[in-house]
Amino acid sequence: MTEQRPGILTGLRVIEVSAFVAAPLGGATLAGMGADVIRVDPIGGGIDAGRWPLHNGRSLYWAGLNQGKRSVTLDLRSERGRELLTALVTNHNGAAEDGILLTNLGVPPWLGYDRLVERRPDLIMLVITGNPDGSTAVDYTVNAATGFPFVTGPESWRGPVNHVLPAWDALTGYLAATAILAAERHRRLTGQGQLIELSLMDVALAVTGHLGLLAEAQLEQEPRARYGNELFGSLSRDFRTRDGRSVIVIALTARQWSSLCQATGLGEAFQALEQKLGLDFRRDGDRFSARRQICALIEPWVAARDHDEVRLAFASAGVLWGPYQTFQELVASDPRCSMANPLFDEVEHPGIGTYRTAGSPVRFGAVPPAAPSASPSLGRHTDEVLQELAGVSREQLAALRAEHVIP
Repeated sequence: MTEQRPGILTGLRVIEVSAFVAAPLGGATLAGMGADVIRVDPIGGGIDAGRWPLHNGRSLYWAGLNQGKRSVTLDLRSERGRELLTALVTNHNGAAEDGILLTNLGVPPWLGYDRLVERRPDLIMLVITGNPDGSTAVDYTVNAATGFPFVTGPESWRGPVNHVLPAWDALTGYLAATAILAAERHRRLTGQGQLIELSLMDVALAVTGHLGLLAEAQLEQEPRARYGNELFGSLSRDFRTRDGRSVIVIALTARQWSSLCQATGLGEAFQALEQKLGLDFRRDGDRFSARRQICALIEPWVAARDHDEVRLAFASAGVLWGPYQTFQELVASDPRCSMANPLFDEVEHPGIGTYRTAGSPVRFGAVPPAAPSASPSLGRHTDEVLQELAGVSREQLAALRAEHVIP
């Protein structure tokens, strides 16, 4: 067995049969806190093994979502391959923290909860689906269905605007990790395992409800409009500096509004506008109502100054603001994304090279943070995992290889 890095979840073991984002991110979240997460793929890789972006012919996407895991590849079309996966999931020879399966692939009968629980009654199995009825949906179809494409984009745009960030996948992945830990705690207290069901659509609906958007749709006659880069209900927008940099300026609170007035020296102009409109800009709703007039005053102030001048003025007054950055600019110049941040370490990833790699963003006071880990090469840990968890001998490994059950 490879040496396990220290972490608050050291001792917990999860078998992951997955693809794309939600389940792999859930597993990576647990692995980032020290759990032994074993991802099982078909020989040659699953449907996401070559997903873009690529470097040296290897998927950076796959590598990022599988950091710190062990990789096993099996011929899951064969009876022997299926039996080996079943043995890994239902392992009785390891610690009590074994017996956890995470998947977002269609569950065939041989891997069904009812079948597996016969061999391990305290099994924890989490199944991520697209829709709550088990039918297919992905992040992008879920987002299309939940209304967000009709409040995204320029005000003048007609029709939907798709998003780029797979937000529902990400939220579902993190919630999957939380659900597994909750179920594992329940098992420790009661000895009972369970089947956990989690759908992307339900996650999206829950979050949309928490944000008040479902209630607004039911209680208000006017549908939510598009506001481009403006922030609904408060003051936020992008502005361009004299040297061509874009910055975002935000005033969510009365204190932040006061800081913006101080930094720009536009307090008197804003007061005159308040009197003219009969508004009080200490209230976020009033700032939103007058956002066009307010921004018309801020825009030339920013445009008359270089980025560094704006930065110094805003920083000295405590303005809530930030620069717009490309991914390249973020990596090259933002100290938060540098090696000065303990989140990162330079890690060598097999077949790709060495690059700045993020570990878990959670900082526990009682346990030192686990160092960021490399992504495995596909199938790298097949032999050691089968020997460790399934009791397969070296002679049996050779036979499995001859039968093309393992690579």
